[in-house]
Amino acid sequence: MREEYRKDCPMYLAGYLTYVGSIAGRTDRTVEAYYVDIRTFLRYLVSIKHSDVDIEETPFEKISIKDVPFSYVRDFTLMDAYEYMNFLINVRQNSNKTRARKTSSLRRFYDFLASYRSPEPYRLSSNPLEKLEHPKAEKSLPKYLELDQSKELLNDIKSENYLRDYCILTIFLNCGLRLSELAGLDIGDYSESARTLRVFGKGQKERIVYLNDACISAMNAYLAVRPDSVTDPNAIFLSLHRNDHRRLSVRRIQRIVEDQLNNAGLGNLGISPHKLRHTAATLMYEYGNVDPIVLKDILGHVSVATTEIYTHLSNKDRKTAIDNSPLADMKASGNQSDRNDKDSNKSPADN
Repeated sequence: MREEYRKDCPMYLAGYLTYVGSIAGRTDRTVEAYYVDIRTFLRYLVSIKHSDVDIEETPFEKISIKDVPFSYVRDFTLMDAYEYMNFLINVRQNSNKTRARKTSSLRRFYDFLASYRSPEPYRLSSNPLEKLEHPKAEKSLPKYLELDQSKELLNDIKSENYLRDYCILTIFLNCGLRLSELAGLDIGDYSESARTLRVFGKGQKERIVYLNDACISAMNAYLAVRPDSVTDPNAIFLSLHRNDHRRLSVRRIQRIVEDQLNNAGLGNLGISPHKLRHTAATLMYEYGNVDPIVLKDILGHVSVATTEIYTHLSNKDRKTAIDNSPLADMKASGNQSDRNDKDSNKSPADN
């Protein structure tokens, strides 16, 4: 756990975050997300319980959580949780998606406190939030680049580090890696002979991603000019602006993607590295006839239900399904007057 979190946390939260990062093996970004969500919760508890905190005078973001008593957490009930959800809606103006995430973070926190993993002074006899329901998140289709837009992006790269940036975008668009997965790639993860990348996904779960000709070509071209690094000798993607050539940070890779989208005239579409992952998945499904179960393994999803959203993105498939209906060739016979003449010759019994 980062030291700045430890300084800000009461002991029971520090213990939980240490468990999440060290024992459960979650990434730094996951630990940070839990910290931020539970910090909001503890600030809320302070705002409703501390009579010496003037919320009108103290901005919510400035409320310290260092000394929040464990009794505030221990005495929290399911009905209190409903009030907290109401606070997130009306005061914090959180979306359903954000509230669903914060609900999940809070339930996990209480699951830990109600288990043997929590040290005795901070252990609950039961989880009061066990039956707290997740808000229903709005279902929306992910944004992605069309095939011609993806080609534009690759063809319009303008960079002093052209081969590196071209390789980054090629891997994103062909393999659908997560941003953190690409940033964490090491030299030893790439095998030209096997045509694979070893990728460590969420929870450090390892999977093998196979590379096509475009990826092999882009990777080899970049590695041929990749400088040596004393600081991060194993990292594939390095910053070339420093003498020590450090591993590219997640934020720097985001900036590279943003810059190249702008160069290609695609900067106004709301596309991010994660949207390039959506793009890769959509193109694989739409043009590669990839089975959703295979796509699940490529993307590193736990459940095929997560992958199935990409099966709803292809307009071509929907059009083909309608065009291939066995009734697609049916046409009306004659015109309206012809039908009226025929109907007038029927007996009343026929009608």
